[in-house]
Amino acid sequence: MFEKIIANLKIASLNKMQLAALEAAKDPGDILLLSPTGSGKTLGFLLPLLNALDPYNKGIQALIVVPSRELAIQIEQVFKQMGTGFKINCCYGGHSTKIEKNNLAHPPTVLVGTPGRLAYHIEHKNIETESITALVLDEFDKSLEFGFKEEMSFIIGSLKNLNRRILTSATAMTEIPAFTGVKNLRELNFLNNAAAKASGLKLKYLRSGDSDKTKILVALICKLQNKPALVFCNHRDAVERISVLLKEQGLEHGVFHGGMEQEDRERALLKFRNGSHRLLITTDLASRGLDIPEIEAVIHYQLPTTEDVYTHRNGRTARMHATGTAYLLLAGSDYFPSFITKEPEHEVLPEKLVLPPKPMWSTLYIAAGKKDKISKMDIVGMLLQKGKLAKEELGLIEVLDHTSYVAVASAKIRTVIEHIRNEKIKNRKIRIEISQ
Repeated sequence: MFEKIIANLKIASLNKMQLAALEAAKDPGDILLLSPTGSGKTLGFLLPLLNALDPYNKGIQALIVVPSRELAIQIEQVFKQMGTGFKINCCYGGHSTKIEKNNLAHPPTVLVGTPGRLAYHIEHKNIETESITALVLDEFDKSLEFGFKEEMSFIIGSLKNLNRRILTSATAMTEIPAFTGVKNLRELNFLNNAAAKASGLKLKYLRSGDSDKTKILVALICKLQNKPALVFCNHRDAVERISVLLKEQGLEHGVFHGGMEQEDRERALLKFRNGSHRLLITTDLASRGLDIPEIEAVIHYQLPTTEDVYTHRNGRTARMHATGTAYLLLAGSDYFPSFITKEPEHEVLPEKLVLPPKPMWSTLYIAAGKKDKISKMDIVGMLLQKGKLAKEELGLIEVLDHTSYVAVASAKIRTVIEHIRNEKIKNRKIRIEISQ
């Protein structure tokens, strides 16, 4: 079975952490899985869960609790890609409770969701908890940090038939709260691999002559050109303020923070993944648990408040033996946090600023998705044949439940719109436009 899953996920083999989790799950007791961001923890807990699922049990058997909507969606996508034959659904704030209730009327084998929304469904009797025997608290410390202790305690207290708990974190934990109910806990600690992993990470700093760091940020972006980069801020208002400044400078970018509508957050990540944006201005919400590959630079516009935050931000780059650079931006009166014991290298900025070119990809929005029986092949066929695109002018395609997004060569996207304006997909006229 695992050979098929590995093939479906298009990975060469399981890593040491994933193999250790599978081995640990052979014995009774609970598991604490500690491993750095980007190391494959999702598969590290999904594979042990899979071994325990009963195809003849029609109820929910495994519950996965996560701190963010994006992480819930990501786990759902990974599980579906595994091709196990088991059903999975996810529940999260900002999603229709009515749609979720209808989905839960035909229970999935695996349910993943955020603490507040899962607690809501349990309280309203939309979830039958008797059949749930396995619980995963993914990024457990982050859920506590977000203030979900009460909801998690209620959820766990409602699960009377658990025989396996798996807790995961990218941070060492000094204490496991009693409400988790863990017993015979076995710790799998792969955090000591983080130092080796970070060997490909360069640390640099830039210092502004005054309290305004926006000038050196713009200069750094011009130096990086179109290398994919994340700019981290401590607060969402700083994200919005910097975004306004970058727009005034003509710099293409996306924004991502917890105050945005769910659809806008999903679209921001999607455009970053498909190359329509090479720069994402974000809070620490994007520092862990999200599928954002191939980051070459992390920019600490506002200095991280703790060493853990610093580590997680930097963990977005130099992943899986790749290289990357983390930049710290200092105002005139700023100093390095105490946890940075060795002064990073000073970055020299260019005297003449040249704005990066526009991204080579733009995003096409299609108002139909999986639930409308639309597939990737339907979209590819239409864009190649009717849209008159060459294969190399077609990039990443993501088909969601009721929408689809396609990366198209920026130079061709308006021509494509003209060619397919009156075309149909599956004999249906569907709205297609450039994604805003």
